[in-house]
Amino acid sequence: MTNPSNSIPVAAPPSRRSRAAVRALMALVLLALAAAALVAWLNVRGEAALNNNATTPPSAATAWLISQGAYLARAGNCAGCHTARGGAAYAGGLGISTPFGTVYASNLTPDVKTGLGAWSADAFWRAMHHGRSADGRLLYPVFPYTSYTQVSRGDSDALFAYLRSLPAVAQANRPHELAFPYNSQAALAVWRAMFFRAAEFAPEPNQTAEWNRGAYLVRGLGHCAACHAGRNLLGASRSALALQGGAIPMQHWYAPSLASAREAGVAEWSTQDVVALLQTGTSPRGSAMGPMGEVVFRSTQYINSIDLQAMAVYLKALPQQTLAPQAAPAPEPTQLSTGAKLYKAHCAECHGEQGEGAKGAYPALAGNRAVTMDSPANLVQTVLHGGFAPATTGNPRPYGMPPFQQTMDDTEIAAVLTYIRRAWGHSASAVSPLEVLQHQR
Repeated sequence: MTNPSNSIPVAAPPSRRSRAAVRALMALVLLALAAAALVAWLNVRGEAALNNNATTPPSAATAWLISQGAYLARAGNCAGCHTARGGAAYAGGLGISTPFGTVYASNLTPDVKTGLGAWSADAFWRAMHHGRSADGRLLYPVFPYTSYTQVSRGDSDALFAYLRSLPAVAQANRPHELAFPYNSQAALAVWRAMFFRAAEFAPEPNQTAEWNRGAYLVRGLGHCAACHAGRNLLGASRSALALQGGAIPMQHWYAPSLASAREAGVAEWSTQDVVALLQTGTSPRGSAMGPMGEVVFRSTQYINSIDLQAMAVYLKALPQQTLAPQAAPAPEPTQLSTGAKLYKAHCAECHGEQGEGAKGAYPALAGNRAVTMDSPANLVQTVLHGGFAPATTGNPRPYGMPPFQQTMDDTEIAAVLTYIRRAWGHSASAVSPLEVLQHQR
């Protein structure tokens, strides 16, 4: 008889359940590989065509081309991000806070090791249009290539010629400080696959040349959508062409809708008033403060009148939203009475007992849509930190408002803002001390 202990065991056939598990695992692996391939393809979609277009030799760096590049750099406010406070112009190092961490601007000077010195015009064009560095790395959209992708090859070459004409500054680029998984190229590739596609500006045949020039500047180098389009939870701009407003991440300011008469739409403004605002920071219809004041100071005051006129024409033609005002319950009587006393003590001397302001100096508050917007964020920032229009060639000594952060507490600031949002026929919502705290930097 055969000894059972010496027999060779025979493996049992796999069960139906185990076979199904293997098939499911293989399906998941194939699905993951297909998703990875799709993300990879979406990240290079159109890049070959752009690179083929880039084989045309760029124009020689003539004095005119460099001058044009300097003008375009102003229009794009490149120095605003790529110059650290106290640092050399365009040498990078400025930390830009985002909800995902801090991104540090890169060195745009022609230093060979740390800047653009080893770059070609084609590589610069690819960065502008496709958000990819010279070494192939994907760039974070804090560098607004989502807008710059519409910049023409000629303007890209002019910008590159200007940047190459700057003094070289040896300043190594600082690594970004981003949380996982946002610090990975894989996560950035997925984001780009979802929210970015390289493109070039295509003029609208049914619009005038002036409108198209304005659209090109607003959508492209002006990158107005970076603030005025708002962002979703993953940091992508919403309704980039509509410019329907949104909170500016990490700054606690609100970029009002440029397509709503209740916020910052200019459809009913004269073209001259829009140009004046962009050129001087002030106009009979309003003033620029906060982040927009910086844009005027660093950028739009240097744009020539023809281009400003084109931008005004485009902005005036934006399709307008029809937004009903939010229902606002009546505030507490004690808050209103406290706000009235604070207004008389701190505000009436400049803005007037009836909120009428002083022409050419202090803006009227009565009937001012900046006062009655649904979001009180900009009012909070102005009272806390002061309100200052930019100093420009056309308005070199603007009037300003002092900060009240050390004079009033959150409850008092909420009270005075509630008062001005309800006085003189206004019916905007009350402001709570919690909202004041939430909108502080």
